[in-house]
This record gives sequence, structure tokens and C-alpha cells, in this order.
Amino acid sequence: MSNQAHLRKSAPLSSRGALQHFSLEDDRVALPKGAWAKSHRLNVRWQGKDITALSQGPYRAYLFPVYTPAGFAVTSETPVDHPHHNSLWIGADHVNCYLPFAGAAYEEANYNFYVNEIFQGRAPGRILSVDVKATEITTNHLRLAQTLHWQGPSEWGAPQRRTVAVETRTIDIYPGEIANLLDIRSQVRAAEWDLRIGPTRHAYFGVRMTEALRVTNGAALIDATGRSGGDAITGQVSDWVDCSGTIAAGRQAGVALFPYPGAHGFPWFVSDWGTLTVNPLAHTQWEIKRGDLLDLAVRVIVHDGDAEQADIVGLYRSFAAEHYVRAEE
Repeated sequence: MSNQAHLRKSAPLSSRGALQHFSLEDDRVALPKGAWAKSHRLNVRWQGKDITALSQGPYRAYLFPVYTPAGFAVTSETPVDHPHHNSLWIGADHVNCYLPFAGAAYEEANYNFYVNEIFQGRAPGRILSVDVKATEITTNHLRLAQTLHWQGPSEWGAPQRRTVAVETRTIDIYPGEIANLLDIRSQVRAAEWDLRIGPTRHAYFGVRMTEALRVTNGAALIDATGRSGGDAITGQVSDWVDCSGTIAAGRQAGVALFPYPGAHGFPWFVSDWGTLTVNPLAHTQWEIKRGDLLDLAVRVIVHDGDAEQADIVGLYRSFAAEHYVRAEE
């Protein structure tokens, strides 16, 4: 629908021209002989400042760490209560693939690309980055284009895994003095067979705040209408949400989410224990036939200060005007 073997050590990286203001560097991990790193991280810096890192774990690709301009990391990589909440990530459960077996007949295969273990009978697949291209657009705009394969588990009939979808994930990075802006666009195509995703509450763009930035630890979670707290905001429609609080030594920091038009106008799911979710698939079934595209995007504002100090209202006003998002009445 248009709307909008083993884990590889790393995805190949290519760039158009030399990067002058940004840099991308692999983690340098000194391991003893016979040891190897199961995960991989590609660090993104701007003029020497850490911005984020493209991280590849056993089950998905995600952004971690995620830094404010002052250098505070605001997300959690693998919280004990939900180890599949990987910082700033994309995933979806209830991914159904129609596999032909004779003539026009088919069988429906069900995949889980969200939880790290068997969930409701579905074994976990993985979202694997296989290519990254970097383009420095301007002095403070870097575009990263990832190609990712959504692969099912090893199974009888597909011991090397079955790639059911191919995703192009475009990450536009705009560093700033008070806030770093990350535009994340996910475009998912069916690999060989028609797909259906959802409805599922376990999708799509997720952010898991670090411990200090949970409401349960004193942080503030608000939306554009003035609602406060997970119970008040969840299930409601609002232009944006922001979660911010004291990160360290009296300093404030937080994260705001602005859905792009294709993902705008859907109910939020947020929690006082630190999860922010933009999920157009919660109550809607999306069909992706071969040749079709699931196209969703979100802007992530990683900021110092609280929502007022970071001028989230003003930033959203500019965002809405630029991208023709109708503000909620």
C-alpha cells in the first residue's frame, strides 16, 4: 500500500565524496584471539561531536547511543523489562507473508519482527542492515541510506532464512545548538510475496528513554494539547509528544516526536516507564503487494533543556508548515 547464516560483522559502507564535516567510524573493540563481536556499531559524529550510531544487534538495526548537542545520551539500548526496546528502533509484529505452494493457492506464514523470542507462537525474525550509503548534503546535513532485509527465522524449508521484505531506511541528520534533528523514513517493499502487516500494537517507530528520563523517575511526558502522563496521552491523537527531565547534574534533556503526514493523526502509545511510539498499524491492516510500498516517516528532536526551553512548539510549527501537516484543532 502506497501512503505515504550468521550476523554479518558490518554492513558495507559507501559514500559520495569525502565527508568534511561529518565522520562515520566503526567501534574499535580489542578482543582476545578467538573472540568476535556479535553486534556492530557505526558512530556518527559532526565536527567531532557524537550524534548517534548505527547499531546492528542480533534481531534488528537501530540507533544507539542518541546524543543531545551537549553530549547527553537520552535512550536505553536493552532495558531489563523489555530487552527488545532498542533505543530508537523500527519493528513490527504480525507480519503475514503469502507463500504459494500449488497453482494459485497459497499458505499464510506469520512472522514476528518485534520481540526477541517466540511471541504468540511466532518465532523472531531479524532486520539486518546489508548496505549503508552516506551523503553529506550541507555542512550540517548528513543523509544515511540503509538497505535492510527483514528475514524470518531459520526453519524447515528455509534453513538459511527467508527474506520477506526489503526496507530502505533514510536517516537525515541535522545537528543544532539546542536540538539535533533526525528525520527517519522507512520504506518497506515485499521481497517476493505479498505481505500484510497488522493490526498490531507492537510497531512501528519506537523510542525507549534512558532511566533518568522516565516519568516514574521524575521526567515530564506531555503532548501538544497539554495532556500529561502516559495514561492521559495513550490512545489520543496529538501533533507531538515530548519526554524530558533531569539527565545529570541538574541538566535537562529530552526527546520529542513529530510524525510526518503519512504517520500523522493516529493514536499515540506512550508510557510512564519510558516508551514513546508512533504506530499507524495499531488499528489498521496494511497490505503490501509486490510493487507496493509502506512509506512512513517521523522526525525525532533530541534536545537539551525541557520542552519549553527547546521550543518544541515553535519547532513543530515550522515542521508542519514545511511538510503541510494539518495541526490538530
